Amino acid sequence: MFNPLRRALAVPVWADVALRIGAALALISIVVLVHWLDREGLRDGYDNDVSFLDVVYFTMISITTTGFGDIAPVSDKSRLVEAIIVTPIRLAVIYIFVGTAYNFIIKRSWETWRMKRIQERLENHVVVLGYGVSGSEAVAELIARDTDPSDIVVIDSSPARLAQAEQAGCNVLEGDATRDETLNAVRITRARTVLVSAGRDDTTILIILTARHLAPKVPITAVVRADDNELLARQAGADNVINPVRFTGLLLAGSAQGKHISEYMSDLASVSGRVQLVERAVKAEEIGRPLDAIATGKGLRIYRGTRAIGFWQDEARALAAGDVIVEITATGQDDDSLARSA
Repeated sequence: MFNPLRRALAVPVWADVALRIGAALALISIVVLVHWLDREGLRDGYDNDVSFLDVVYFTMISITTTGFGDIAPVSDKSRLVEAIIVTPIRLAVIYIFVGTAYNFIIKRSWETWRMKRIQERLENHVVVLGYGVSGSEAVAELIARDTDPSDIVVIDSSPARLAQAEQAGCNVLEGDATRDETLNAVRITRARTVLVSAGRDDTTILIILTARHLAPKVPITAVVRADDNELLARQAGADNVINPVRFTGLLLAGSAQGKHISEYMSDLASVSGRVQLVERAVKAEEIGRPLDAIATGKGLRIYRGTRAIGFWQDEARALAAGDVIVEITATGQDDDSLARSA
């Protein structure tokens, strides 16, 4: 079954309906009041007596342009009122009703079709499987790093968590990420990367197996919480495995060696700090130069094929085509801006 993506609506459906009905009733009430005040200019062909019920009746058939003719304006004043007051209000009420039909039938059908087209053309997007604490933080960091929210697809089984992802501007899909049809629906084979944070290690590993089976070449990063599941996650096909417990331990150990170490490590991990870690491919003009001569930041490591080369090793004296560089770059934020954001 094809499940279309969703994006957040600017106004909830119930609020939109209430606003439209309220506006229509307000306009109709104005016309009733105008007709009641000008009832002397109306003639009832049945009993020549225009009651309040007759005014309401005449207003409704006038607004809906039915016009049975049993009640009609006969004075010049009443006809002028119909021309310059009632007719514009009648057009406004018709516009509200037509607009409602457009919004809830035509527009929503169009939006569903449009989202299906977007879904069918997804490419080079980020797929986030699980929008819990880690998943939501990852999405927030991606957006802070200038990733367009429309390039992020979130899959989760919780409508509440998906609602939060929608508010962030992401495409969302409610479903089971361990199922082939769910991942195929978001074109996982065309994704830039897949981030897995299911909250349970066993579910995470099953999702990794499913994603790797469907997309053998797409990078997969997963969060696991038990040390003995890290190897299982890698064997399942994860390219990167993050253990938040281990990372927290690293921060704690760093703080024991100096009060600024854990602060700097946190700074490196976030785009909101003064510096950040960046992974990129070597540029053509950098080939042959040493790692410490790059102009974009401080080079730390080179990935050459399956080898990791540190900045202190002899191989780091000459960058080669195909190298991947990990460097520290400045974000451009100063101490004052960081203090204000804190």
